[in-house]
Amino acid sequence: MHCEAAEASAAVARMLAANRDAFVTLGARLRGMPPAVVVTCARGSSDHAATYGKYLIETLVGVPVASAAPSVSSVYAAPMAPGAAIVIAVSQSGRSPDLLATVEAYRTAGAYVIALVNDETSPLAKNADVMIALKAGPERSVAATKSYICALAAFAALAAEWADDTDLRDGLAMLPDGLTEAFALDWSVMVDALTYATNLFVIGRGYGYGIAQEAALKLKETCALHAEAFSAAEVRHGPMAIVGEGFPVIAFATSDMAGDGVRTAASEFAGRGAVVCLADASAGCDHAPVALAGHPAIEPILMIQSFYRMANRLSLRRGLDPDAPLHLSKVTRTV
Repeated sequence: MHCEAAEASAAVARMLAANRDAFVTLGARLRGMPPAVVVTCARGSSDHAATYGKYLIETLVGVPVASAAPSVSSVYAAPMAPGAAIVIAVSQSGRSPDLLATVEAYRTAGAYVIALVNDETSPLAKNADVMIALKAGPERSVAATKSYICALAAFAALAAEWADDTDLRDGLAMLPDGLTEAFALDWSVMVDALTYATNLFVIGRGYGYGIAQEAALKLKETCALHAEAFSAAEVRHGPMAIVGEGFPVIAFATSDMAGDGVRTAASEFAGRGAVVCLADASAGCDHAPVALAGHPAIEPILMIQSFYRMANRLSLRRGLDPDAPLHLSKVTRTV
């Protein structure tokens, strides 16, 4: 896991270079024929990347994004109503039967399918109208790291071209170097805080919500920690009632207004005596754990890279093997 996460910088550089023309072509197509809706299709870490993509697309181009429920096709065999939706399917393996069934159902109904996929020989890659190769290379650890980061970067590149957003393009150009810097950061304060934890919340908002989901999953997978992800707004609708003295909270705050909500929630929880680890892109290097500042849509990608190194260390500290979590396999073939 450590070695594969460390390869994210090179993998993102490969992905951006390999798909540069495809992103430009897709951006022009989407501007010329904007869809009424975008539907994402993914599970696990890939679905968390899709959450990030949802916020990008909805904030930058204003098209609503919905998440497909794969069982509608794979279990209920329900036909899709005809329409001109864009479907973005995200997968490391591109082989899960329920994902493939969903994509086929949408294709039959007239949807245009974009696949963000690491395995370029997979059925998903072959059945898509456009295949964006994630170029992460082989991932042997069960816990996905570099392929997730490549999927985030692919969503950012797609949104940048669709919105014709120069600032986001510039942020992407700096991302590979930023990932190298982010992976070198010392988040040992978080390792120390969670070594003996059993339950915790992970909070984010906006562009940072998808990485909160991903971080919670990784803590379950690799550290045997019951971690639940919440939006900094949603956590106020009931879940915050259990946050009190000694309760651990990880918070990811971007430097934009969405991050303000995370900072406010983190401050409130700390005031109750919770053990709060706040990665704050607006705080600078005097705050631990350090989170790198940049374009607000790029900051979460840098934060999750720092988190991956921390999660690997935490798993080992807790006496576990981060590369081989119990009861899990690399490719999950849900039906």
